[in-house]
Amino acid sequence: MAASTRALFLSCIHGGGADVSRHLALRPRYPSMPRRPRSAAVAGDAREVGGSSSGDIEAANKGAAAEGEEEEDEKVAVFSVAGMTCSACAGSVEKAVKRLPGIHDAAVDVLGGRAQVVFYPAFVSEEKIREAIEDVGFEAKLINEEVRGKNILICRLHIKGMTCTSCTSTVESALQAFPGVQRVSVALATEEAEIRYDRRIVAANQLIQAVEETGFEAVLITTGEDRSRIYLRIDGVLTERLVMILESSIQALPGVEDIKVDTELHKVTISYKPDQTGPRDLIEVIESATSGDITASIYPEAEGREHHRYEEIMRYKQSFLWSLVFTIPVFLTSMVFMYIPGLKDGLEKKVVNMMNIGELLRWILSTPVQFIIGRKFYTGAYKAMCHGSPNMDVLIALGTNTAYFYSVYSVLRAATSEKYMSTDFFETSSMLISFILLGKYLEILAKGKTSEAIAKLMDLAPETATLLIHDHEGNVVGEREIDSRLIQKNDVIKIVPGGKVASDGFVIRGQSHVNESMITGESRPVAKTKGDTVIGGTVNENGVLHVRATFVGSESALAQIVRLVESAQMAKAPVQKFADQISKVFVPLVIVLSLLTWLAWFLAGRFHGYPYSWIPSSMDRFQLALQFGISVMVIACPCALGLVTPTAVMVATGVGASQGVLIKGGQALESAHKVDCIVFDKTGTLTIGKPVVVNTRLLKNMVLREFYDYVAATEDNSEHPLAKAIVEHAKKLHSEENHIWPETRDFISVPGHGVKAKINDKSVIVGNKTFMLSSDIDIPMEALEILVEEEEKAQTCIIVAMDQEVAGIISVSDPIKPNAHEVISYLKSMNVESIMVTGDNWGTANAIGKEVGIENIMAEAKPEQKAEKVKELQLSGKTVAMVGDGINDSPALVSADVGLAIGAGTDVAIEAADIVLMKSNLEDVVTAIDLSRKTFFRIRMNYVWALGYNIIGIPIAAGALFPSTRFRLPPWVAGAAMAASSVSVVCWSLLLRCYRSPKKFGN
Repeated sequence: MAASTRALFLSCIHGGGADVSRHLALRPRYPSMPRRPRSAAVAGDAREVGGSSSGDIEAANKGAAAEGEEEEDEKVAVFSVAGMTCSACAGSVEKAVKRLPGIHDAAVDVLGGRAQVVFYPAFVSEEKIREAIEDVGFEAKLINEEVRGKNILICRLHIKGMTCTSCTSTVESALQAFPGVQRVSVALATEEAEIRYDRRIVAANQLIQAVEETGFEAVLITTGEDRSRIYLRIDGVLTERLVMILESSIQALPGVEDIKVDTELHKVTISYKPDQTGPRDLIEVIESATSGDITASIYPEAEGREHHRYEEIMRYKQSFLWSLVFTIPVFLTSMVFMYIPGLKDGLEKKVVNMMNIGELLRWILSTPVQFIIGRKFYTGAYKAMCHGSPNMDVLIALGTNTAYFYSVYSVLRAATSEKYMSTDFFETSSMLISFILLGKYLEILAKGKTSEAIAKLMDLAPETATLLIHDHEGNVVGEREIDSRLIQKNDVIKIVPGGKVASDGFVIRGQSHVNESMITGESRPVAKTKGDTVIGGTVNENGVLHVRATFVGSESALAQIVRLVESAQMAKAPVQKFADQISKVFVPLVIVLSLLTWLAWFLAGRFHGYPYSWIPSSMDRFQLALQFGISVMVIACPCALGLVTPTAVMVATGVGASQGVLIKGGQALESAHKVDCIVFDKTGTLTIGKPVVVNTRLLKNMVLREFYDYVAATEDNSEHPLAKAIVEHAKKLHSEENHIWPETRDFISVPGHGVKAKINDKSVIVGNKTFMLSSDIDIPMEALEILVEEEEKAQTCIIVAMDQEVAGIISVSDPIKPNAHEVISYLKSMNVESIMVTGDNWGTANAIGKEVGIENIMAEAKPEQKAEKVKELQLSGKTVAMVGDGINDSPALVSADVGLAIGAGTDVAIEAADIVLMKSNLEDVVTAIDLSRKTFFRIRMNYVWALGYNIIGIPIAAGALFPSTRFRLPPWVAGAAMAASSVSVVCWSLLLRCYRSPKKFGN
């Protein structure tokens, strides 16, 4: 892989220092640069200069000038990019930069950690480019600035009280304005905020304070340092002496970096190096140092998401139940008892002047609902208005207060008058608050279901593990059961038949079969013997295994999958911007609309004509207009609009993860539903990816074993599946288990073509026909006939040349994946075109294509040519997905609109992709696209419902039907409808939980 990576980046590792701008070659690996924009006057139009090649920028500029076009001056910026480890990282950075408007060219040097960008300042700034790089997970600064990655952290907060996208915008703006904050993402559905910040400038508690100043409650989930931090609960009496002993004992332990003791919470926070110590060592030190006076355990996850959600659910439930205690009597006295003769007379009995018992009772009962149970709406509205961002709380507070205080005015006036007949709306304010609380309670219950996929993934890990205790000679002397969270690196864990593997590691003793379907999707149990790796959360089926832990806690495969899904659920889909833009102006617009509604009806009533001819007094006209205004204010709350996209994306990413399709965020999900063309790699994608040698034809007189010794020695340095197949076949020709191949010198790998090296003063070249011709090797007619014959059998032929003469031909067969033909056929029925692009020869490619049903084929393609093909398809107007599994596929995966990596492929391909198919099943390509289409169908329907509800509901609430039908929508009914709208949107998204991939494949 190192050789391939170096080859991919050979064009951008020249020089450094002060001349970095000149020596960092601007020759991007992938031809996916956007067209060059013209001057600001015609910024909307763009054109190509210098062809599709990114070659010489200066020549391109001259060519443009010759055509008489007035173009913007270019500017070059060089950024230092921290965190890049492979070609996929560089590809991600390059792709992110290219998506920006006004980018002419870009090159990324993964080895030097640099990125050079040529851009037009009229269209994009250095800051925007830096932000784009950081958006894909890397830290970027101008080359002359210092970068200290360890000071940049990602903090996660749970935020209580957000009701709509206006709330999320308020929180984002408040955090973004804080010094030291680089990027903020607030998700309404998960009620979380992810903040990227510089801990040298701002602390996590300041971020919490910034959120709380906006009117919401924030609870810290993680500060970004938690991967090497643990929270322990201390049980026992904490005296000053014990605290001092505890701190000094822990601090003396190797690997401990920092310790904080909270005596009130009986909580100890410890930062440590996981390679040197772990939670079990820390607990043992605490208990031994304090002579048993103190016991320690892992602090319960009281700050976890589920705990906060449970608290919120219980809070809304209790508030709703208490509101019912007061609201039901108010409803009965105003709308039921008034029609029962005996009770009516009692309620209408006068207390003071014209104020009767019923009005007094309703006043007393509605007051606690308005000011105690509904106080959260006041605090939320006040803080929202202070920050100039009115939200749902403002509408509710305005509506309920208008109804309540008008009722108070009316009752007090009746109490001071002998003639005034009051009319109160106490039932409006109390019932409105009750229905909104009910709606929020149901909404939170429903939203809790959207994250069940993460909970199910986390439940895969066992609660306990059996730790084996060894003596100094390595013999097992005992075992004990421990909490699985206490496993440390290099621990040896015993896995019994039927038990779950407690952590990632490798087998040091025993043999068994392990069911890995819950992680990899492999339906058949995988045989495990000494030296084989195992994954935490998988199930041991038969024999006993002793496993040495290698990756524990947050480093485990399961934890990384959970983090990937969580990050995907936090990311906003581009379609969410539509709701965000509407919500910014929606609440102020609703307030103005409700006032205009009230004013229009009140003024219309002053003419005493239709439709007010039957109303006896001007006060009745005022009350009716007031009801219409309140109804408009309440029914127009944009709560449902803010839940349209995030809930659907959350459910879809969770469902995808449960089916082995890891979707990296809303952008990938949205792009996938537009795909109308898929480019498939062949080896490892359409084929199983485990080729075997099926035939060998020698063209020189030499011993077969000697021939394979030379070939295997050359191919042993390559990571290509075909190379591994040849090496494995060569091993079978030797009786010894670990045969040593001859020493190689001057090894060169040409991705997609072959390799060459010197062995025992003999020049050996192994590769395809094109590689031989480019190396000036004549291919005899006999060899050409063999090539045609073998390729017609869908076998890949590898030519071996020694000292510039063809010595033999090796035929390798890679079986086609099951259901490959059915997948291609099904994609065709979905109006998705399938194309195969492979580095293999044309004969084999055509044979494979004919067998699976692909007509459009490109063979003998280099990695950069695969990316060029993707770009060519994109320029023709297609939305292109690329499916691959190898290092040579990563440029095309990055260039494509959607990159899908086969889960069994290389880490480079997986990192470069937008969607990872963990099961390595080709059928999951259909699942990913089908799930995306169904998700966006739900999103569209959610928008239709949310907006249609407001479009239809607002006129009815404003009294559009009143002149002809005398129908009016009481404010409390409008409140119930508003709450039902939010719940229905969430429930409609939740239906995605029932998603099943197409039955054609039996999934």
